[in-house]
Amino acid sequence: MLGRRDVLALAFGAIIGWSWVLLTGEWVKTAGSLGAISAFTVGGVAMLFISLTYAELASAMPEVGGEHVYSYRALGAGASFVCTWSLILAYVTVVAFEAVALSTGLAYLIPNFSSGRLWQVAGEDVYLSWIAVSVPTAVVMTWVNVLGIKPAAMVQAIVTGIILLSGILFFTGSLPAGDPTKLEPLFRDGMTGTLSVLIMVPMMFIGFDVIPQAAEEIDLPRRLIGVLLVISVLMALVWYVLMILGVALTFSATELDEVELATATANASVWGGRWAGNLMVIGGIAGIMTSWNAFLVGGSRAVYALARAGMLPGWLGHLHPRFNTPYMAILLIGSFSCISPLFGRQILIWLIDAGGLAVIIAYGMVAVSFLVLRRREPEMPRPFRAAKGNVIGTTALVLSILLLLVYLPGSPAALTWPYEWLICLGWAALGAGFFAWARLGSR
Repeated sequence: MLGRRDVLALAFGAIIGWSWVLLTGEWVKTAGSLGAISAFTVGGVAMLFISLTYAELASAMPEVGGEHVYSYRALGAGASFVCTWSLILAYVTVVAFEAVALSTGLAYLIPNFSSGRLWQVAGEDVYLSWIAVSVPTAVVMTWVNVLGIKPAAMVQAIVTGIILLSGILFFTGSLPAGDPTKLEPLFRDGMTGTLSVLIMVPMMFIGFDVIPQAAEEIDLPRRLIGVLLVISVLMALVWYVLMILGVALTFSATELDEVELATATANASVWGGRWAGNLMVIGGIAGIMTSWNAFLVGGSRAVYALARAGMLPGWLGHLHPRFNTPYMAILLIGSFSCISPLFGRQILIWLIDAGGLAVIIAYGMVAVSFLVLRRREPEMPRPFRAAKGNVIGTTALVLSILLLLVYLPGSPAALTWPYEWLICLGWAALGAGFFAWARLGSR
């Protein structure tokens, strides 16, 4: 069973991941220093409202499957499947993302790591060395989760500590030593630049929702589950803003055009040695492992919940005879991290954007479920009860809809065709096939 430290490490580690090392420079280049901070602040506030709806529902219904349980009770089977299957896509994109991101970190640490060019995908080379590292690591991470939630939580706590240490080193060096003149331009490319960063924000905060997925395996008072969920989102918001500020104070927008892995390079510049950059990348790799681990946990529990409810084929709900884990669901989620390295680095952006659309759909449906249950079941015990619940729920729903519009055609930051839309449409087709299989098998 998971304790307080385990739960906070699971959620915060899941949220942070690798993107704070890989993409911070891109955010500043795209939107400017204040533009990037504004995008994360707006998106982070939206996530806070959404997390409050989650906190109340998770404390009221601490059952495996989280969103599936809430949406099923409020909206019925069909809506529950759409909500949960969308969320699973977001989890799968993170797991697949981390498998590729691992090699980008190692390429910074190890000279000539990228070797054995195999082919190109969307102009990006795919290397044998990347596949040789990422695929075996994917197998190990999957197997750790098959062994059980406690070994996975132990890994999570250790690597989350490494992330925090590397981040503190960066904050304490870059903020006092930075040059405020390098913050210019505060905004870049107007609203388009800010929206282009905002489209990534939902996927940068995904992770707090892993707590409800593993609720049955948490040994804490119900109210505390909700509190820790909200705290994890606040911590992540502060983390991202400080990272963006630290990079922007160290490199001007022009200098960032020549910098790869800006957060790591900034840390090396601040502390006057490549060792500091390497340490930051090690912290980022720790973030890869925490996200990878957490979303294997969350994604497999969501798949298990759907299979147990008869919405996915029954074999996906099988428990391991020795470890009592949903091993078939874990193997399904883990298999995507074995495949993604074959598509090279360009797939990282596709996965973030496609997963962002999916998670916003799920978050919006959770907000609707929150409002429906507040009206229909006002007497339901709610150990964590959000103040002014109707205002919170309505705000979360409206913000989810506004964020959803950013992804759709007509927006300056809409998903690109064909790659990002094909990921979403392919996932929808896979879900429809699995749902039909489950229904036919139950007759």
